[in-house]
Amino acid sequence: MIKSLLGASAAVLLVLPNAAQAETIVLAGGCFWGMEGVFEHVKGVSSVVSGYAGGGAGDANYDAVSTERTGHAESVRITFDPAQVSLAQVLSIYFVVAHDPTQLNRQTPDEGPSYRSAIFPQSAAQRTFSEAFIRSLNAKPRFRGRIVTRIESGRFYPAEAFHQDFMRRNPSHPYILRWDMPKLQKLKVNYPELYRN
Repeated sequence: MIKSLLGASAAVLLVLPNAAQAETIVLAGGCFWGMEGVFEHVKGVSSVVSGYAGGGAGDANYDAVSTERTGHAESVRITFDPAQVSLAQVLSIYFVVAHDPTQLNRQTPDEGPSYRSAIFPQSAAQRTFSEAFIRSLNAKPRFRGRIVTRIESGRFYPAEAFHQDFMRRNPSHPYILRWDMPKLQKLKVNYPELYRN
């Protein structure tokens, strides 16, 4: 799936060696319930935490972030084993399944900068890799529009307990059924080798 997503440039991205230990990356792409739910079903992912990134510690709470004035984005911190799922695969799932990277400051039905598409690399290597990944996607467009995903810096703050594992704890919630369950089906169809129940 990654080679078909990126085209010929995939070879350059896929030759990066896997790290010997767990790796962590922070991704933002709309409501963190769905983002968390998708990555909890990816083989090799050991932890997914919902939270906020891009703003300050004092504003890292749902009420403040909902004002759209904190600089925070709803995000997920993903810890994964690169021997089981590569960074290229994590980013491919992020762009293809977890959200629509062509929507600016929104993910249907949510609107505002806290729902923006953004990657918060946790190392210089991740930043370089993510920038190259986005360039590859834009060089041979496979989406309805240009990728608007930003590469940002900022500390990650875990969200309130109520938001953690929300999809798993509330599978029949109307929001989950309408917007997030279809993402799990898309993950299963597009990445069967990485999907886990």
